[in-house]
Amino acid sequence: MAATQVIRSEWTKIRSVASTLWTLSLAAVVTIALGMLISALSASQFDEMNAGDRSTFDPTFISFAGMSLGQLAMIVFGVLVVSNEYSTGMIRVSLAAVPQRGAFLFGKISVAAGLALVVGLVTSFVAFFLGQAMLGEHKASIGDTGVLRAVIGGGLYMTLIAVFSMGVAAILRSPMLSLGILMPFFFLISNILGNVDATKKIGRYLPDQAGSKIMQVVPSTGDDAPYGPWGGLAIMAIWVAAALLGGYVTLKRRDA
Repeated sequence: MAATQVIRSEWTKIRSVASTLWTLSLAAVVTIALGMLISALSASQFDEMNAGDRSTFDPTFISFAGMSLGQLAMIVFGVLVVSNEYSTGMIRVSLAAVPQRGAFLFGKISVAAGLALVVGLVTSFVAFFLGQAMLGEHKASIGDTGVLRAVIGGGLYMTLIAVFSMGVAAILRSPMLSLGILMPFFFLISNILGNVDATKKIGRYLPDQAGSKIMQVVPSTGDDAPYGPWGGLAIMAIWVAAALLGGYVTLKRRDA
Protein backbone atom coordinates (compact mmCIF):
# COMPACT_ATOMS: atom_id res chain seq x y z
CA MET A 1 0.00 0.00 0.00
CA ALA A 2 1.33 3.44 -0.95
CA ALA A 3 2.27 5.92 1.75
CA THR A 4 -0.59 8.26 0.81
CA GLN A 5 -3.07 5.38 1.12
CA VAL A 6 -1.68 4.45 4.55
CA ILE A 7 -2.01 8.05 5.75
CA ARG A 8 -5.55 8.29 4.36
CA SER A 9 -6.47 5.04 6.08
CA GLU A 10 -5.05 6.17 9.43
CA TRP A 11 -6.87 9.48 9.17
CA THR A 12 -10.13 7.61 8.61
CA LYS A 13 -9.47 5.44 11.67
CA ILE A 14 -8.78 8.40 13.94
CA ARG A 15 -11.73 10.38 12.64
CA SER A 16 -14.12 7.46 13.09
CA VAL A 17 -13.26 6.87 16.76
CA ALA A 18 -15.13 9.47 18.80
CA SER A 19 -13.05 8.99 21.95
CA THR A 20 -9.83 10.17 20.29
CA LEU A 21 -11.42 13.39 19.04
CA TRP A 22 -13.10 14.01 22.37
CA THR A 23 -9.79 13.75 24.22
CA LEU A 24 -8.25 16.37 21.93
CA SER A 25 -11.20 18.68 22.52
CA LEU A 26 -10.88 18.11 26.26
CA ALA A 27 -7.16 18.93 26.14
CA ALA A 28 -7.94 22.28 24.53
CA VAL A 29 -10.84 23.19 26.83
CA VAL A 30 -9.05 22.26 30.05
CA THR A 31 -5.83 24.03 29.09
CA ILE A 32 -7.59 27.23 28.08
CA ALA A 33 -10.14 27.35 30.92
CA LEU A 34 -7.67 26.58 33.71
CA GLY A 35 -5.15 29.00 32.24
CA MET A 36 -7.76 31.77 32.28
CA LEU A 37 -8.74 30.99 35.86
CA ILE A 38 -5.19 31.00 37.21
CA SER A 39 -4.33 34.12 35.21
CA ALA A 40 -7.30 35.92 36.76
CA LEU A 41 -6.31 34.79 40.25
CA SER A 42 -2.70 35.87 39.66
CA ALA A 43 -3.83 39.32 38.55
CA SER A 44 -5.98 39.76 41.66
CA GLN A 45 -3.10 38.77 43.94
CA PHE A 46 -0.31 40.66 42.17
CA ASP A 47 -0.38 43.64 44.57
CA GLU A 48 0.12 41.27 47.51
CA MET A 49 3.26 39.67 46.05
CA ASN A 50 6.66 40.47 47.52
CA ALA A 51 9.45 41.98 45.45
CA GLY A 52 11.04 38.58 44.76
CA ASP A 53 7.82 37.08 43.39
CA ARG A 54 7.20 40.13 41.21
CA SER A 55 10.69 39.93 39.74
CA THR A 56 10.05 36.37 38.54
CA PHE A 57 6.42 36.98 37.54
CA ASP A 58 5.98 35.35 34.12
CA PRO A 59 2.61 36.32 32.57
CA THR A 60 3.22 34.15 29.53
CA PHE A 61 3.94 30.99 31.52
CA ILE A 62 0.98 31.66 33.83
CA SER A 63 -1.40 31.54 30.88
CA PHE A 64 -0.16 27.98 30.26
CA ALA A 65 -0.95 26.85 33.82
CA GLY A 66 -3.73 24.64 32.45
CA MET A 67 -1.20 22.70 30.42
CA SER A 68 -0.48 20.45 33.40
CA LEU A 69 -3.99 19.01 33.15
CA GLY A 70 -4.37 19.49 29.41
CA GLN A 71 -1.42 17.18 28.83
CA LEU A 72 -3.38 14.45 30.63
CA ALA A 73 -5.86 14.42 27.76
CA MET A 74 -3.02 14.49 25.22
CA ILE A 75 -1.51 11.42 26.88
CA VAL A 76 -4.85 9.62 26.65
CA PHE A 77 -5.15 10.63 22.99
CA GLY A 78 -1.69 9.29 22.17
CA VAL A 79 -2.35 6.00 23.93
CA LEU A 80 -5.77 5.48 22.33
CA VAL A 81 -4.52 6.20 18.81
CA VAL A 82 -2.03 3.34 19.00
CA SER A 83 -3.45 0.82 21.46
CA ASN A 84 -7.10 0.84 20.35
CA GLU A 85 -6.26 -1.54 17.51
CA TYR A 86 -4.56 -3.96 19.90
CA SER A 87 -7.45 -3.98 22.37
CA THR A 88 -10.01 -4.61 19.59
CA GLY A 89 -7.88 -7.08 17.62
CA MET A 90 -8.01 -4.86 14.51
CA ILE A 91 -4.21 -4.75 14.45
CA ARG A 92 -4.16 -8.05 12.57
CA VAL A 93 -6.34 -6.62 9.82
CA SER A 94 -4.24 -3.46 9.64
CA LEU A 95 -0.95 -5.34 9.36
CA ALA A 96 -2.43 -7.66 6.75
CA ALA A 97 -3.33 -4.59 4.69
CA VAL A 98 0.05 -2.90 5.37
CA PRO A 99 2.69 -5.64 5.84
CA GLN A 100 5.49 -3.08 6.00
CA ARG A 101 5.34 -2.43 9.72
CA GLY A 102 7.55 0.62 9.60
CA ALA A 103 5.25 2.25 7.03
CA PHE A 104 2.22 1.31 9.11
CA LEU A 105 3.62 2.85 12.30
CA PHE A 106 4.97 5.93 10.50
CA GLY A 107 1.59 6.55 8.86
CA LYS A 108 -0.27 6.26 12.15
CA ILE A 109 2.17 8.45 14.09
CA SER A 110 2.44 11.12 11.40
CA VAL A 111 -1.34 11.55 11.08
CA ALA A 112 -1.90 11.63 14.85
CA ALA A 113 1.08 13.94 15.41
CA GLY A 114 -0.15 16.33 12.72
CA LEU A 115 -3.57 16.47 14.34
CA ALA A 116 -2.04 16.97 17.79
CA LEU A 117 0.17 19.76 16.42
CA VAL A 118 -2.79 21.68 14.98
CA VAL A 119 -4.78 21.33 18.20
CA GLY A 120 -1.71 22.11 20.32
CA LEU A 121 -0.84 25.32 18.46
CA VAL A 122 -4.43 26.59 18.39
CA THR A 123 -4.80 25.79 22.10
CA SER A 124 -1.52 27.49 22.96
CA PHE A 125 -2.33 30.72 21.13
CA VAL A 126 -5.89 30.89 22.49
CA ALA A 127 -4.69 30.13 26.03
CA PHE A 128 -2.10 32.89 25.74
CA PHE A 129 -4.39 35.63 24.45
CA LEU A 130 -7.25 34.82 26.84
CA GLY A 131 -4.83 34.43 29.73
CA GLN A 132 -3.30 37.84 29.01
CA ALA A 133 -6.78 39.34 28.86
CA MET A 134 -7.35 38.05 32.39
CA LEU A 135 -4.04 39.51 33.58
CA GLY A 136 -5.01 43.02 32.54
CA GLU A 137 -2.26 45.56 33.17
CA HIS A 138 0.20 42.79 34.08
CA LYS A 139 -0.07 41.10 30.70
CA ALA A 140 2.66 40.36 28.17
CA SER A 141 2.51 41.15 24.46
CA ILE A 142 3.05 38.60 21.71
CA GLY A 143 5.78 40.89 20.39
CA ASP A 144 7.75 40.92 23.63
CA THR A 145 11.10 39.14 23.67
CA GLY A 146 10.68 35.38 23.95
CA VAL A 147 6.88 35.41 24.03
CA LEU A 148 6.17 34.15 20.50
CA ARG A 149 8.76 31.42 21.02
CA ALA A 150 7.01 30.40 24.24
CA VAL A 151 3.56 30.33 22.62
CA ILE A 152 4.71 28.23 19.65
CA GLY A 153 6.67 26.10 22.09
CA GLY A 154 3.48 25.41 24.04
CA GLY A 155 1.94 23.81 20.95
CA LEU A 156 5.10 21.81 20.28
CA TYR A 157 5.17 20.65 23.90
CA MET A 158 1.61 19.30 23.72
CA THR A 159 2.42 17.55 20.45
CA LEU A 160 5.55 15.89 21.83
CA ILE A 161 3.66 14.70 24.92
CA ALA A 162 1.13 12.99 22.65
CA VAL A 163 3.79 11.44 20.39
CA PHE A 164 5.81 10.20 23.38
CA SER A 165 2.64 8.50 24.62
CA MET A 166 2.16 6.90 21.20
CA GLY A 167 5.66 5.44 21.35
CA VAL A 168 5.11 4.04 24.84
CA ALA A 169 1.74 2.58 23.77
CA ALA A 170 3.41 0.93 20.76
CA ILE A 171 5.90 -0.71 23.14
CA LEU A 172 3.36 -1.87 25.74
CA ARG A 173 0.45 -2.55 23.33
CA SER A 174 -2.11 -2.17 26.12
CA PRO A 175 -4.13 0.98 26.89
CA MET A 176 -4.47 0.18 30.59
CA LEU A 177 -0.81 -0.67 31.05
CA SER A 178 0.31 2.37 29.06
CA LEU A 179 -1.88 4.77 31.04
CA GLY A 180 -0.95 2.99 34.26
CA ILE A 181 2.69 3.86 33.61
CA LEU A 182 2.41 7.27 31.93
CA MET A 183 0.03 8.86 34.42
CA PRO A 184 2.14 8.20 37.54
CA PHE A 185 5.29 9.03 35.57
CA PHE A 186 4.14 12.52 34.60
CA PHE A 187 1.95 13.42 37.56
CA LEU A 188 3.78 11.81 40.46
CA ILE A 189 7.31 10.59 39.77
CA SER A 190 8.35 13.60 37.70
CA ASN A 191 7.05 16.07 40.29
CA ILE A 192 8.76 14.25 43.14
CA LEU A 193 12.10 14.03 41.36
CA GLY A 194 11.88 17.65 40.27
CA ASN A 195 11.07 19.08 43.69
CA VAL A 196 13.32 17.07 45.98
CA ASP A 197 16.77 18.63 46.37
CA ALA A 198 18.57 15.29 46.13
CA THR A 199 16.98 14.42 42.78
CA LYS A 200 16.49 17.81 41.10
CA LYS A 201 19.45 17.30 38.81
CA ILE A 202 17.85 14.09 37.55
CA GLY A 203 14.32 15.48 37.34
CA ARG A 204 15.32 18.39 35.10
CA TYR A 205 16.14 15.89 32.33
CA LEU A 206 12.73 14.21 32.34
CA PRO A 207 10.69 14.95 29.20
CA ASP A 208 7.99 17.14 30.74
CA GLN A 209 10.33 19.19 32.93
CA ALA A 210 12.87 19.76 30.16
CA GLY A 211 10.23 20.45 27.54
CA SER A 212 8.19 22.89 29.64
CA LYS A 213 11.15 25.28 29.70
CA ILE A 214 10.25 26.30 26.15
CA MET A 215 7.13 28.02 27.56
CA GLN A 216 9.01 30.13 30.11
CA VAL A 217 10.00 33.70 29.33
CA VAL A 218 11.12 34.82 32.80
CA PRO A 219 13.50 32.39 34.59
CA SER A 220 12.10 31.06 37.87
CA THR A 221 13.87 31.44 41.19
CA GLY A 222 16.72 28.96 41.60
CA ASP A 223 16.60 27.89 37.95
CA ASP A 224 20.12 26.66 37.26
CA ALA A 225 19.34 24.21 34.45
CA PRO A 226 22.34 23.84 32.10
CA TYR A 227 20.14 24.25 29.01
CA GLY A 228 17.91 26.92 27.52
CA PRO A 229 14.35 26.77 26.15
CA TRP A 230 15.27 25.08 22.86
CA GLY A 231 17.78 22.82 24.63
CA GLY A 232 15.00 21.65 26.93
CA LEU A 233 12.72 20.94 23.97
CA ALA A 234 15.57 19.03 22.30
CA ILE A 235 15.91 16.84 25.41
CA MET A 236 12.20 16.14 25.25
CA ALA A 237 12.49 15.30 21.55
CA ILE A 238 15.21 12.75 22.37
CA TRP A 239 12.83 11.05 24.80
CA VAL A 240 10.17 11.00 22.10
CA ALA A 241 12.56 9.55 19.50
CA ALA A 242 13.62 6.82 21.95
CA ALA A 243 9.98 5.90 22.63
CA LEU A 244 9.18 5.74 18.91
CA LEU A 245 12.25 3.62 18.22
CA GLY A 246 11.21 1.26 20.99
CA GLY A 247 7.71 1.08 19.52
CA TYR A 248 9.08 0.31 16.06
CA VAL A 249 11.39 -2.43 17.34
CA THR A 250 8.53 -3.97 19.33
CA LEU A 251 6.18 -3.90 16.34
CA LYS A 252 8.88 -5.36 14.09
CA ARG A 253 9.78 -8.27 16.38
CA ARG A 254 6.46 -9.31 17.86
CA ASP A 255 3.41 -10.89 16.33
CA ALA A 256 0.27 -8.81 16.05
